[in-house]
Amino acid sequence: MSILFADKSWPELKEAIEKNTLIILPVGQTEEHGMHLPVKTDAIIAEEVTKRVAEKIKKEIPVLVMPTIWQGYSMKKVAEWPGTIRLKPETFMEMVFDILSSLIEMGFKKIILISAHGNHTGMLRIVVRKIADEYKIFTALTYPSVMAKEEFAKISKAGPGGSTHGGEYETSLMLYLRPELVNMKKVTSEDKLVYRSQFYPNKVFWSTWGIQKTKTGIYGDPTVATKETGKKIMEAILKNYTEFIKEFYYRGDN
Repeated sequence: MSILFADKSWPELKEAIEKNTLIILPVGQTEEHGMHLPVKTDAIIAEEVTKRVAEKIKKEIPVLVMPTIWQGYSMKKVAEWPGTIRLKPETFMEMVFDILSSLIEMGFKKIILISAHGNHTGMLRIVVRKIADEYKIFTALTYPSVMAKEEFAKISKAGPGGSTHGGEYETSLMLYLRPELVNMKKVTSEDKLVYRSQFYPNKVFWSTWGIQKTKTGIYGDPTVATKETGKKIMEAILKNYTEFIKEFYYRGDN
């Protein structure tokens, strides 16, 4: 049986609603990721994580996976390199709000967002708050990078500043998920994020793009990325998502 929302007929979706099926919406973006990664990196990571998580929990919790959102907001600075598709923040927020509203008005009550693009964080938080106010449905906003943060910190070779954008973390995941799309002959460590102060990065929000100039469109060190690291990252992501989803599904007012 398919776990994909878009594969279902309306009677099948009606049955899914009656079963209080969990909906997972992967949120990515299309933007440049340096010379070695495809522009759909964020969308691939969001989609692959979502599908693998759904497959892991489907025997215990009814679940459907939404089509991946592949377009969204990126800073204009990122568009200096070809491949970046930019929606206005308001357009992106309205799109996600309307998708969630449609699902809730159908009857779905348990919804999780899996977001793999950093620029979307603040916007998606606003959207889930608006949804809560409008429908009294409390959507969970999650991030694969945060789910694996502690485990990745233990195995990272690049260290601080090595995985901000197109660095060790994303490159390792892509080597594990889609190695044929990664060109390791093009990797470079020249754009590792080296700026540090008593305030940045832990005490303030200050966009990376305004702190340190990048020559290749990335911030990090993908030269130390490996498929094995990507596998360990994914294992941590799946483990932590599985635990959280059980908590989310069986608790709360929805």
